[in-house]
Amino acid sequence: MTRSVTPDVVVVGAGVVGAACAEALSAAGVRVLVIDRDGPAAGTTASGEGNVLVSDKEPGPELELAIASRAEWDVVRQRLPRRVADVEWEPKGGVVVATADPEPLKAFAAKQRAAGVDARVITPAEVFELEPLLTPRVTVGVHYPDDAQVQPVLAATALLATVRERGGDVLSGVTALGVRQSRGRVVGVETSDGDIACGAVLNACGPWAGAFAAAAGAPIEVLPRRGMILVTAPLPECVRHKVYDADYVGVVGSGDADLQTSTVVESTRGGTVLIGSSRERIGFDDSVKVRVLQELARKAVNLFPFLGDVPVMRTYGGFRPYAPDHLPVIGQDPRLLGLWHAAGHEGAGIGLAPATGRLITELFLDLAPHLDPSPFRVDRPAVIAA
Repeated sequence: MTRSVTPDVVVVGAGVVGAACAEALSAAGVRVLVIDRDGPAAGTTASGEGNVLVSDKEPGPELELAIASRAEWDVVRQRLPRRVADVEWEPKGGVVVATADPEPLKAFAAKQRAAGVDARVITPAEVFELEPLLTPRVTVGVHYPDDAQVQPVLAATALLATVRERGGDVLSGVTALGVRQSRGRVVGVETSDGDIACGAVLNACGPWAGAFAAAAGAPIEVLPRRGMILVTAPLPECVRHKVYDADYVGVVGSGDADLQTSTVVESTRGGTVLIGSSRERIGFDDSVKVRVLQELARKAVNLFPFLGDVPVMRTYGGFRPYAPDHLPVIGQDPRLLGLWHAAGHEGAGIGLAPATGRLITELFLDLAPHLDPSPFRVDRPAVIAA
C-alpha cells in the first residue's frame, strides 16, 4: 500500500474509543489514519446502550476518568462539524434505586459525593416524581444529574467524520496483522492490504486488543465479556432517566465468570426502551441464550411492572473488552516504542472515550496529562503477565 503522506499514527479499530483517540490526535495536529477490518462502529460500539455514566463506579481511577470524560464529551461535541453534530446526546440524568435495605446504596452515594460526584439521595416519594412507573417496593433512590446518553454509532461515525475533515483517513475492510519494527520501535503496520509506514500504532481493537497486541509481539491481557440487551417496541414517554437497581454497581466491578444480571432500563429518542444488563465470560461465543434474555426480562418487570405487557422487538449483544483488574489500558507499551494501547474499557467505553482520547494525545505529545495516567499504564501486573 503506497501513500503520499505517511501518517504519524495508525489507529487500529474504528469503534468509539479508536474514533475518540483519532479525533483528539487530529485536533492537536497529528496526522492520523484509522483502519478497521469491518468498518466504523461495527463491533462493540454498535452493541452498546450509549451510556455516559458517573453513577456506576466506585471511587478510584476509573471514576476519575469518568468524571473527566463526562466534561470532555461537552468539549468534543463542540468540535464536531454541524452536519454530524446530532449524536442524540441526552443529558437525562440517572436514577439508581434500592428495593430492599436502603443503607448500602446510601453509603455508596456518600463515597461518591466525597469523590466529587453529584449524587443526591432521594426519598421514595421523590423517586416516583422522577419515575412514576417504578415499582412501589422502592425504599430509596439516588439521583445523578450528570449521567447522560448518546447514540453510540452516531457518535463514533461523527468523530471519524471530523478526522476526515482535518485531512485524516478512515479505511474499512483492512485487517491489521501485526507491526513492522526497526531497532526496537514501530515503523509501520502490516495489513491485509499491504504494509503502511507510520510513526506509531494505536491498538484500539476492543475485545480483540489482546490478540492484536500478541500479533505485534507485545501481548496484553484484554478479554471479552458478553453482554445482552432487549429492545421493546416504541412507546410513549414512560422512562425519563437511565434507571437501574443498586445491584448494577457490583455486577460492573465483578470478575466472576458466571452469568450476572442486573436491571438497567432506559428509553431512546425513537421511543424504544432498552433493557439490560448481562455480563458473562464465555469467550467469543455469540449464540443467543434464551435463559439470559428471560432473566433480563424478569428483572426489568420487577423494577417497572408495566413492561410485562410490552412486546420485545429485538435483542442484540456484543463483547465488552475488560482487563482483569477492571481498568482500561491507556498508554505506550514500554516493550516496543511506538506501540500504544487504548483498550479494556469493558462496558464503559462510550462514556470513557473522550478522556481516553485526550489522555492518549497528551502522552503522545509529551504534554502534562489532565489526570494521573499511572493506574492505566500498560506495564501493570494485571495486564502484562510476569
